[in-house]
Formats: sequence, C-alpha cells, structure tokens
Amino acid sequence: MSASLRFTRRVWKSFIDNKGHDAQCFPNLVIHRAVPGTVDFSLKIEHSNLNRVGTVHGGLILSLTDTLGSLAVASKGHYMTGVSTDIGASFVRPAGRTGDTLHARATLTAMGKSLAYTRVDFTNPAGDLVAYGYHTKYVGKSSSDPNNVKFSEDGEQVIEGNDVE
Repeated sequence: MSASLRFTRRVWKSFIDNKGHDAQCFPNLVIHRAVPGTVDFSLKIEHSNLNRVGTVHGGLILSLTDTLGSLAVASKGHYMTGVSTDIGASFVRPAGRTGDTLHARATLTAMGKSLAYTRVDFTNPAGDLVAYGYHTKYVGKSSSDPNNVKFSEDGEQVIEGNDVE
C-alpha cells in the first residue's frame, strides 16, 4: 500500500473518530486509491442518502464534495486539511438508489500557500458522470501542522515526516 493511501486513510479515520458529520452521513465510505493529488472512493447508497423521490440527495453530493476535497488535500501530506471558503456542485443525472454504489474521484487541481482548489467527479457503476463538485479551501495555517508529511512524487514513500503504519 502506498504511503499516500495509508496517510489519506489515517486522515479519514480521524474524521470518523471525531464522530461528527462524516461519521453520521457516510461512515461506509471506502478509499480505494490515493496518489498525491488524486483519491478514488466509493459509497454504497443507503436509504438515509436519498431524497423524497428515492434518488441520491443533492446534499449528499455537496457533503461528499466537501469531505472528498479535503481528502484530496490530505493525499498531498496535509493532516489538517483547512477550512472551506467556497463549494458547489452540478447535477448531471440521478446518482443512484438504495443499494447502488456511487464512485468518486477527488482531484487537487491547485494548491498555493493559502488556498487549495479541488474537483470531485461522481460516477455511477457504468462510469457515467452523475455530478461534479468544486471546493476551495483555506490551507494557510494547516500547512505547518506537525503531523504533515511529504511524499515521493509517486506517493509510494514518505520522504519527510512520520509514516505511521
């Protein structure tokens, strides 16, 4: 398992251990792959994720855009992933019903000293785009967190900081 994947999963575990919004809304989120700047996920749709017409609620897509954008920042070695400054989503087609699996790829499109920009593409099991979100984060203070690490370019190894197994 790559260092980037281990680290991103560790940050996700800290979200869940906090027992806040993420733990309540999508505790079954699975992180499949993480390389610096890109993370792939899946979520099995549950009844609590639906709107009144029986399809994935837009609020779930926005919440996932927030969380997955944060984990895209984490995939670059940031343990603290900053705070949101802007977020939005576009809905292309219904994203699924109970029992379906929603797939997502979160990409860190740019990161400077104070802001990070992410995009999350959501697809159904057939690979069709169902929604996409964007997320801007203020990362200025989080970039000096002592738990941060630096990865090799491919994300396979930690080259600075502690690689906690």
